Amino acid sequence: MKLLPFVASAVAAIGLVSCNAPGSFTDGGSSIKGGRMRIASVKTTAYTHSESDHIVYGAKSAVGTPLKYGNVNSAAADWSVYPVGTVFKIEGQPGVYQVDDYGSALVGTNTIDLYRPSKGSMNQWGSRKVNIQVLKWGSFRKSLSIMQPRQDNNHIRRMVQRIRRSI
Repeated sequence: MKLLPFVASAVAAIGLVSCNAPGSFTDGGSSIKGGRMRIASVKTTAYTHSESDHIVYGAKSAVGTPLKYGNVNSAAADWSVYPVGTVFKIEGQPGVYQVDDYGSALVGTNTIDLYRPSKGSMNQWGSRKVNIQVLKWGSFRKSLSIMQPRQDNNHIRRMVQRIRRSI
């Protein structure tokens, strides 16, 4: 996979992993093997479309699709860390998550925000550290193409700059 070395170097740059051997990266809690990556102790929070800071967007993600909850769930992240389209599983939880959203409070935090369909469900999740397994990395280039025209927002400019420095 051509993108794997870039992903590994990007993740290493934010301090999650370091390179031990070609094709294998680990820091004792995170590892990449065969294009999949396990990341230990990832901070997660939850959000819902009816929160005051999300009402303007309705139940739509940053990519313009409806926010998902079920077997495949929407997740928001810093796209310079977890690019759009990244699919991951939370160990011990059903279903998978797909990064299709971002949020201004997430940039530079290495936090993933998990979509929940109601405030009650959002509050029930709260904030948790979880282990995740990245099943498929998304696309930094697609992330850039979506964010390019939106750079009037500081958090988007920061993600774009971080991605551009890395590719």
